[in-house]
Amino acid sequence: MKLNYKLQGNGPAIIFMHGVFGSLDNLNMLAKNLLSNYQIVQVDMRNHGFSPWSDVMNYQVMAEDIAQLCHNLGLQDVILIGHSMGGKVALQLTQIIPDIIQQIVAIDIAPIQYPIATNALVLNALTQVVSQSITDKKQIISIMKNNELTDATIQFLLKSFKNGQWLFNVDVIVKQYQHLCDWQMISPWLKPTLFVKGGNSNYITAKDYDEIYLQFPNAKIETVIGAGHNVHAEKTAQVLQILQHWLCHQS
Repeated sequence: MKLNYKLQGNGPAIIFMHGVFGSLDNLNMLAKNLLSNYQIVQVDMRNHGFSPWSDVMNYQVMAEDIAQLCHNLGLQDVILIGHSMGGKVALQLTQIIPDIIQQIVAIDIAPIQYPIATNALVLNALTQVVSQSITDKKQIISIMKNNELTDATIQFLLKSFKNGQWLFNVDVIVKQYQHLCDWQMISPWLKPTLFVKGGNSNYITAKDYDEIYLQFPNAKIETVIGAGHNVHAEKTAQVLQILQHWLCHQS
């Protein structure tokens, strides 16, 4: 699948991959800071943004999408930075194009299986909105609040609601969500891998460390105090400091 992407800058290539219900602009606060020293590739994952839609959505096919993009752009020696779903895609890519990946940063995600109930409230709210063909933003917000979504989550979702349409494929994401929560253990990848954890998030907990180190023996785990799952947006300065130190130390 040919993904929609934005390409800027010169230097070593960094590919940014967003989480579920997001788009290529979601990690822009990190990308723009690194633009002066790197070639930045920001990607709309399949069924998101302006990339094509498909009934198939799992980590193997999403990783293959990114591998195809790397091939099409002639990228070598790439750095992968992914948040949540995008982080899992980055980790899966070690099984497809291991030789061209130099390092990985996975933001608030671990190589484990998550309970499907993790985003149940979001899935329920979006299903109600789409099944009733609601396009009025005030009604959408009302339904989301009735489903106990936070204001921050609502605003995040509405970034992908343009001209009365969702830019992500609600039906397929809901149907395939089990695959997004799933994870099949992969062969160990020995290159540097950084896991950035939100201190207030439960996406990476101490009980997950064994699985991380088993699959990524040279992993480092950094915790950003006071941040939730969207750690890059909530504590941008701290995440950038961690990233810059990591990239400098690994180069």
